[in-house]
Amino acid sequence: MAFDLEKFTETSEAVRFEDLDFSSFETEPLSPEILRCLRYMCDVEYHTSCFLRDLLTTRSRRKEEAAGFMTMWNREEFWHGEALAAVLKPHGIVVDYDEIKAKRVKLGWQIALGPLKQATMSSMVGPNFVAVHMAWGAANELSAVAAYRRLAALVDHPQLSILLKRIAQQETRHVAFYTTQARKIMETSEQAQKLVRLALSKAWRPVGSGMMDDEEVKFVMSYLFADDMDQLDKLDGSVQRMPGLEGLTIFRDAFAKIGVA
Repeated sequence: MAFDLEKFTETSEAVRFEDLDFSSFETEPLSPEILRCLRYMCDVEYHTSCFLRDLLTTRSRRKEEAAGFMTMWNREEFWHGEALAAVLKPHGIVVDYDEIKAKRVKLGWQIALGPLKQATMSSMVGPNFVAVHMAWGAANELSAVAAYRRLAALVDHPQLSILLKRIAQQETRHVAFYTTQARKIMETSEQAQKLVRLALSKAWRPVGSGMMDDEEVKFVMSYLFADDMDQLDKLDGSVQRMPGLEGLTIFRDAFAKIGVA
């Protein structure tokens, strides 16, 4: 899946939801389970957007293309949070970005990229770290696309389904960038392949882990995937297509560790 940064920059925009009738939630409120998933996703999107400064201190930002992408990516993640917050508000759930940022931005690496940093600490040099960062990002974005699509399929509300599909579509472009960047390095470096494989197999966890309580992580992942575990195999298949990652099952393994198997 190739990636055109110039086109991405030119076409990056806030996910549209102004055309959707959210007043319909007054007569067709969402279930507590769906709202719990949406709150989780909203928090993760907002939380992710808090860490651009931290990401830009990593070796990845020294690559001009990566730095340019991360700036636009950060904006899109924030907009996703805004859209989800707009869905939650009619249900009496108010998510304040500034409050989340104030509480969490100071934690930086500790919870945003802690597992990644820990996994690569002994070999955090040059393109090796960039490869890990990009492959890690690809895994996260793959799971985000799958989660939004699954929730869109599970929810019985046309307006919300449209929004979730729009967010998922934007996330697919993030997948394309991370995957393309990771492959560029891994195709020419066996050392990078080994480091990526080690980091993902030892430290990757479902998106939201470390940010959200373990109970919430398990609930949301169970709600979305427990009845369709084949999705995890498809996600693992996407990761396995990267150079040197054949046979790796990070999704199945990580979900099993939190009791979703």
